[in-house]
Amino acid sequence: MAPHPPLTFAEMLARHAASRHDASALCFEGRQLTYGALARQADALACLLWHGWGLRPGDRVAWLGLNHPSQLLLLFALARIGAILLPLNFRLAPAEWDVLLADCAPCRIVHDGQWAAAAQDLARRHGLPAHGVHDLQAAHAHPAAPVQDDADAPALLVYTSGTTSQAKAAVHTQAMLLANMRMASAVQQMTPADVVLTVLPLFHVGGLCIQTLPALYAGAQVLLHARFQAQAVLQVIAQQRPSLTLQVPATMKALAEHGLWPGTDLSCLRAVWAGSSLLPAPLVQAFHVRGVPVCNVYGATETGPFSIALPPDHALSHVGSCGWPAPAVEVRLAQVRDGVGELLLRGPNVVRYYWPQQPACDSQGWFHSGDLASQAADGSYSVVGRAKDIIICGGENIHPAEIESPLAAHPAVAECAAFGLPDAQWGEIVAVAVVLRPGALAGDQELQDFLAARLARYKLPRRWLRVAALPRTALGKLQRHALAALAAAL
Repeated sequence: MAPHPPLTFAEMLARHAASRHDASALCFEGRQLTYGALARQADALACLLWHGWGLRPGDRVAWLGLNHPSQLLLLFALARIGAILLPLNFRLAPAEWDVLLADCAPCRIVHDGQWAAAAQDLARRHGLPAHGVHDLQAAHAHPAAPVQDDADAPALLVYTSGTTSQAKAAVHTQAMLLANMRMASAVQQMTPADVVLTVLPLFHVGGLCIQTLPALYAGAQVLLHARFQAQAVLQVIAQQRPSLTLQVPATMKALAEHGLWPGTDLSCLRAVWAGSSLLPAPLVQAFHVRGVPVCNVYGATETGPFSIALPPDHALSHVGSCGWPAPAVEVRLAQVRDGVGELLLRGPNVVRYYWPQQPACDSQGWFHSGDLASQAADGSYSVVGRAKDIIICGGENIHPAEIESPLAAHPAVAECAAFGLPDAQWGEIVAVAVVLRPGALAGDQELQDFLAARLARYKLPRRWLRVAALPRTALGKLQRHALAALAAAL
């Protein structure tokens, strides 16, 4: 009989330490950390946190830094004693960090070397102790820390991007994180033989929970990079031969346009997974022509985020689709109109509340994503945009993706975004912001004619806006309201 799935991080690490003691768990800056060492260091750190720092169940500790093994060790050690990790987005402004710390009141801040000055300033403003990663490795003769075996206790707070309101902290328990690891590793068919390249930031559930934690759950090796650098990624693919990696459209674009791209052997990659509900077709094609399937993952900070996924065997036939619900995740469309409705999700990886006790789901446990999607006859889902981003022109609903997808195929277009502008006659008209490729030339009429051959007339843009870059949040989410404000000011 197969053993039951681990119920806590401590149990997961103990199992790997017993069965894969000398196997590599993490490789960071040329240093290897075996599964035995990972479990041993997590236990030792838990002792320091409990006896040396006096942390107790429910306490919060903030992390400010680039990707680092210490962030993962801190998560495991805090969970062991029932405490909670708060990863801070280093791209935020100090005033934004202040808001988050005031909201959830961590008792300490841990930082890496690069963010030491900012972390210490932040700690001083809030009257908190600040610790570098070297403090986590100091030798302390402490007795073992008590193991808190409540898998439903909070383990991780991750703030949403706050594109429409103040950011809220989604509360992830160990049980939710482990459920997400279990389904993500199963859908990605991870085994201990896999080598997973992690370059996206671990302060977000995408970088942490789509591949990194699932890989450790499966007993695979994680090649952890402090941050994304296109040249470094291509060199690692050529030299260390990872089998899986997670990217987003911006990093896919940087890889495909790098000078090393044509000569890099990608045959080691059995798939590139992409953490984005909407993937530009030209970027997907750049990988497909090299023989690498691009597998999309749909989710949110509140949903694990591994909720809907497109597996490799359907990647070529379902470009633009997010795929099918992950095991144990329920999905349905609400308020369907013309085949499109809001995505609602329910499952063991979906958070129940925001910090401290604000419900994240309705009374039946459904999370209302705010994303609009359609479902094909084969059961797969495709996201078309955000509910708040619908453009209603003359009573017709127009989804930005309907315009952006064909326009992105124009050879001169690097990026584009459709949005609505108020209009006295039509209610709203379609406007499009365009970023051209370096050296490319394409007039508004050329782009308009290109779309006219592919779209209904009422969907065609009435206003064109040329920009150097699309405005995005710190997590890379497009800010259409900023484009609308810019267009209104011109």
